[in-house]
Amino acid sequence: MFHAPDPGLLRLRVSTRAVIGIGCAVAVAELCGMSLTASIVGGLAALLALFTVQDPTVPRQALTTVLLPVAGFPVLALATLLHDHPLPRDLAFLAVVLAGAYARRWGPRGHALGTFGFMMFFVTQFLHAVPGQLPELYGSVAIATAVSALVRFGLWRIERRTPPPVGPAPLTGLGFARPTTRQAFQVTAACAFALAIGQVLSEDRWYWAVGAAWWIFVNTASRGETLVRGFRRVLGTVVGIAAGFLVAIPLDGAPVPTAALVAVCVFGIFYTAGPSYSWMMFFVTVMAGLLYGLLGVLHPGLLVLRVQETAVGAIGAALAVAVVLPVTTHAATDAWIQRALHSVRVCTGEAARRLAGEAHADPSPHVAELELLLGRVRLSLAPLVHPLSPVRARKARARQVLALLDDCAREVRGLAGIAADAEASHDARLTAACWRVERAVEALVAPRNASSGAQNAPADEHAPDVTALVHLHAIERALAQLAVPLGGQARPSSVSDC
Repeated sequence: MFHAPDPGLLRLRVSTRAVIGIGCAVAVAELCGMSLTASIVGGLAALLALFTVQDPTVPRQALTTVLLPVAGFPVLALATLLHDHPLPRDLAFLAVVLAGAYARRWGPRGHALGTFGFMMFFVTQFLHAVPGQLPELYGSVAIATAVSALVRFGLWRIERRTPPPVGPAPLTGLGFARPTTRQAFQVTAACAFALAIGQVLSEDRWYWAVGAAWWIFVNTASRGETLVRGFRRVLGTVVGIAAGFLVAIPLDGAPVPTAALVAVCVFGIFYTAGPSYSWMMFFVTVMAGLLYGLLGVLHPGLLVLRVQETAVGAIGAALAVAVVLPVTTHAATDAWIQRALHSVRVCTGEAARRLAGEAHADPSPHVAELELLLGRVRLSLAPLVHPLSPVRARKARARQVLALLDDCAREVRGLAGIAADAEASHDARLTAACWRVERAVEALVAPRNASSGAQNAPADEHAPDVTALVHLHAIERALAQLAVPLGGQARPSSVSDC
């Protein structure tokens, strides 16, 4: 995991900035004379501001950061006021869950604000905050978001030099077919189950089960993705608990070493979030144990309870995606692979126009989009290629699809590089090869509209750019080979129907 590619050392820089931003936020809260509870709330607010705000441009990121307290303050007030009233508190928590998950339909900003609101309710349960602490909590959240914003947008503007790529647009639909609407009800059902069973296990620490259920649904779109994410969460938690026995309990809340290890955990959370969800959960779990040590309530039984509550959350998520408006891996994979294939067609079309002399044609943005779509395809197919997947035939087909799509992406990158060459001249054979690629994609995603005329493209008597033709022929071969694992019916979704 620590050997995962890190182009431009972006993950390293973002992780280091997070440690600095959160550390500064907590330090300012302490200098203002705030309590340990308020400092922890401020630290969490700074972490969320740096972790969840992922808008595509810096101005949008700044606006979302400003809006975080607007979403968090009412939830903090509600959670503290209802802390000693179990039934209204539980109903309010589920309402926050539903609203927070539904807010994802408004993209990165909705996701960040919804997550921030949920975590403000969660941290209130974690710290047993009461109404009398509300002004101090407001102050700590305001300070934390301001300090983290100063670090992110003033002292260390990584996005200015390396703009984060805009992720592919989510799958669309209407009503309950809209992924965000469907998932909002799934998350609420999972959290309701986790809340009920979690309170049977512990009247004081039940919220861990709800938190586990909530976070399992982040960045998932199908039943298989959610199940795999739940497994990884439990795995990371179990390993983190083992580390807690070795590290957090012996420290027993000693301030200096605990603060140093919390900083290490913050770095680990940000550095591993992309490559490995299990490792991220390992660092989250160790950090939670260290914070419990600072609060003076850490003991072995509490760590064991954390594993149990996490398992309850994972079970709740599994039941929800199986029963409440389920979406199979089949359906999600179908949509993402078709979008990736369409992106291949757009890339080759732009390259053809560029080679034909259109100065405004540029395949480069579409190549970047293809890379993001392939990442989403890998996530969608992760349940099928998981080592524990019992269906070997589907696993083999899924791996073949991924390999062939990677081949397409590699050749498209090479073709885009040639098209960007100012000396590249028009070649009718290159244009014809691009046209054949477009027809091959049509044959995969819409076979009834495809025709056999794709093989009768016109030729040109001039000598072609051999390197470009090599890339195009390789794309054609990969697309032709994709017809086999995609079931021969030109339906990408046949790779998976679990």
